Amino acid sequence: MENTFSFSIKVPASTANLGPGFDSIGLAVNRYLTLSVKPSSDDNWTFVAMTEAVKGIPTGKENLVYQVAAAVAADYGQVLPACRVQMTSDIPLARGLGSSAAAIVAGIELANILLTLNLSMAEKARRASLFEGHPDNATASLYGGLVIGMHDETETQIVFGQTPEIDLVAVIPSYELKTQAARSLLPESMPYKEAVKASAVANVLVAAMLTNQWSLAGKMMMQDLFHQPYRMQVVPELKKSLDLASQLDVYGVSLSGAGPTVMFYVPQGQGQRIQSELSKHFPGYNIQTLQVDTLGLQVNISAE
Repeated sequence: MENTFSFSIKVPASTANLGPGFDSIGLAVNRYLTLSVKPSSDDNWTFVAMTEAVKGIPTGKENLVYQVAAAVAADYGQVLPACRVQMTSDIPLARGLGSSAAAIVAGIELANILLTLNLSMAEKARRASLFEGHPDNATASLYGGLVIGMHDETETQIVFGQTPEIDLVAVIPSYELKTQAARSLLPESMPYKEAVKASAVANVLVAAMLTNQWSLAGKMMMQDLFHQPYRMQVVPELKKSLDLASQLDVYGVSLSGAGPTVMFYVPQGQGQRIQSELSKHFPGYNIQTLQVDTLGLQVNISAE
């Protein structure tokens, strides 16, 4: 790319797992990380936080976005031109809404644009999944909508679900929960019969979502055996939300990613009403009605 340029990269947040779809199902939601990129005036990389959600981010090459972009550039034997990047975000950090995955997708696209790599969506998905270690948040942020994926050392396979016609209501605690800490609670293995049952629950979840049977999907979310029972001990809001589900007009409840955000899946158009109901049960919490993002990664390039 020439020395005079200006472009923006917009990446949606995501909720992952949806209960038993552990490390494999993601859904993009309408909260966003946006990068506004221009050439640096002093040949140094600079990241400027424009909103509270990204306040305190590393301002130089320690920034995750740069680290990802630089790793992509290195794979192609190239060096990134120095840029000034303004970062705007309304994705809460370390709350289970895919803030790091959004940064990874943004970093890959930053290198893609700056170096004119012309990466395909499949290549971006593979790279993002390698950085994350699993495909759920990152590929949802990349493609938008509902994504079901499998990822290992040799391949990344992605299946697109329909765009769900639902509302989501997020109950967002004030405390952070790092993914690594949440993973430390999970067992190394599970008994064969329990694994078969857990897999069956996950299979029915996927089938229900793809056939628009959201009441059944919600039921399966709340029967997860892979991670929610173990993480409940550090996210008391999940137990309370599961107990509330039968009292409210909702499809189901799941921990969003590793938590601590709890996501309620709600009939379309009912989000604000459920948000109001939940505010009575969770006074003082940040409670937001969300919609499914259908666009995924968006780029706007304008030559100056």
